[in-house]
Amino acid sequence: MEKNDEKAEVMHHEGADGSSVNVVIDEDAIENTQTGKAVWLISMTASMGGFLFGYDTGVISAVLVTLGDALGHTLSSKEQELITSITSGGAFIGAVLAGLTGDKMGRKFAIYMGCVVFVIGAVIQASAYSLAQMTVGRFVVGFGVGSAAMIIPLYIGEIAPAKYRGRLIVFDNLCVAGGQFIAYAIGAGFTELNQGWRYMVGLGAAPAILLACLLPLCPESPRHLISHGKVEQAKKVLGQIFPNGTPAMIDSKIIVMQNSLEVTTSVLSDRTLWWQCKQLFLVPANLRALTCACAVMAISQLGGFNTLMYYSSTIFALVGFDKPVAVSLVVGATNFIFGFACFFTLDKFGRRVVLLISVLGMALTLTIAAIAFHWIPVSRDLVLETQGINWAGSLLLVMIIFYVAFFAGGVAPIGWVGTELLPIEVRALGTMVNTMTCWGCNVIIASTFLSMMKSMTPSGAFGFYAGICFLGWIFIVFCYPEVHGMPLESVRDVYTHGFGVKHAKQLQKEMRAAKIARISGV
Repeated sequence: MEKNDEKAEVMHHEGADGSSVNVVIDEDAIENTQTGKAVWLISMTASMGGFLFGYDTGVISAVLVTLGDALGHTLSSKEQELITSITSGGAFIGAVLAGLTGDKMGRKFAIYMGCVVFVIGAVIQASAYSLAQMTVGRFVVGFGVGSAAMIIPLYIGEIAPAKYRGRLIVFDNLCVAGGQFIAYAIGAGFTELNQGWRYMVGLGAAPAILLACLLPLCPESPRHLISHGKVEQAKKVLGQIFPNGTPAMIDSKIIVMQNSLEVTTSVLSDRTLWWQCKQLFLVPANLRALTCACAVMAISQLGGFNTLMYYSSTIFALVGFDKPVAVSLVVGATNFIFGFACFFTLDKFGRRVVLLISVLGMALTLTIAAIAFHWIPVSRDLVLETQGINWAGSLLLVMIIFYVAFFAGGVAPIGWVGTELLPIEVRALGTMVNTMTCWGCNVIIASTFLSMMKSMTPSGAFGFYAGICFLGWIFIVFCYPEVHGMPLESVRDVYTHGFGVKHAKQLQKEMRAAKIARISGV
């Protein structure tokens, strides 16, 4: 390969007759054309999968406080933890299955299967009259949740133009938060209705059916099509994404994608899974990169947010609010609104600064919430020993709002961005480990929260989560480098210098100096 100018390159490519020909490639040309509406409509359609993810994980909050004895008896704390955490267990498995089928069967196939699973799970839950059936329904829905969390961002990332990729993936995260908010809103609307919880879980089937009906209008990922030799179909998809691109531009993009896939295939073609595991866990630089990615994901899960997502109505009922499900709407709305903060700040200020501010804010607000709980008279059996809400309950609500704002504006989306730290030969496996970290920690939180509230008191439980956030903040200070805007080769180099915080800072200075020099023409 030899340079032709700053943007164009001459590449040796195999012609139609098998001969080697020189092709001038300008991979930036098509990316600089005006993007059509199709890519936005496709991404918004696919993001309904994220909405389903949010709805089915958020709806359990209202269900828990309205179930009563509809499953044959009033559920104990352990049984509430079971039907809550089993969804995360199903998501753990669903994410793995989606990863295994996504490459072989296509991204759309995995999304279709997720829709089917969501509908089946909703029907099983809505018709449940026993704890066993409800548990099965929540477990089945978990398959869909895990599939959506794994495959939707991957599909959008491969469909979206480079300049909009970050925004469109963040939009999927916003749809997750939007689904949680709608779940809280519907929960508030059906709280007073007899057996209203059945409508809450049953309505989860509606978006899944709508997504399945609209999905035929969405194309398969061009990268997946090329990897399976369907080049002409890939060209048609690129024509939809870049309607102003010329045939030559589309051909250039196809060749760039083919060469990228060939490089990846050549790296991994003769490598076993055991070799990849050794590269990931035994090569110090790769292990440090994986540690950073998984640590941030663990902070996002173990820092207590999912206790609010799953048990917010239970918490607000515990401290004396008359309409706890309606109050939970505040949590859902805050999570959704402040997701936009990360949308606008992540690429501007970088991952490290956003993480440092958000995680420290989470630790401080949880500490104050733990102190506030000390002044709320709650028995060991989690029963409020007074009537109404006092000043401490109001303070708790305010602190929870600030906590959710810090979470949504920082660590929540960055937990999924962390796989950019991993080199290409272990990125797929590392992404799987990062996803497993997410759902494994999620299971721990969902299955232990009420028990911790009883054994450690509410103040102790919230103080414990505050401690996790503070330890996470210390880890970020000393071990999380800023790699925003760096080419992957530079990211790989960062972790050869320990965790590379200082080295990355120096590289960022050099990048800024080089940018200034280019602008000034030096």
